[in-house]
Amino acid sequence: MSLVLAPARPIAQRVAWGVLAVFLLAFLVFEVVKHGGATWATALLLLIAPDLTMFIGAGEGGNGKLSPKAVPFYNAMHRPWIPLTLLVGYSFSNLDWVPLFTAGLAWLLHIASDRAFGYGLRASDGSRRV
Repeated sequence: MSLVLAPARPIAQRVAWGVLAVFLLAFLVFEVVKHGGATWATALLLLIAPDLTMFIGAGEGGNGKLSPKAVPFYNAMHRPWIPLTLLVGYSFSNLDWVPLFTAGLAWLLHIASDRAFGYGLRASDGSRRV
């Protein structure tokens, strides 16, 4: 019996997420090069931050599973609506702090690339949803 790392998802869905990820990467690089400074830090932080939730209850899941304690946090950080809301809210507000915008881009890029590679949300027991 083999361990499948990423569940099979419809190829069109994964390609669409991949196209979005490439667009977001280009947009993120453009913004970071244009503004520099704190945008680098927020972009790097939010590229990895969603997966840091896996360390909640580390060691309890085993065999490729997350700890059941980590699942709600992991799933919340991997919902595309949250960074999308951040991006739209920033775009229509009077805020002029670009690192917040690049944080939303990086966060959505992380989610899009995860989905493009076949990784999605987790089930309540910590296993990957099929």
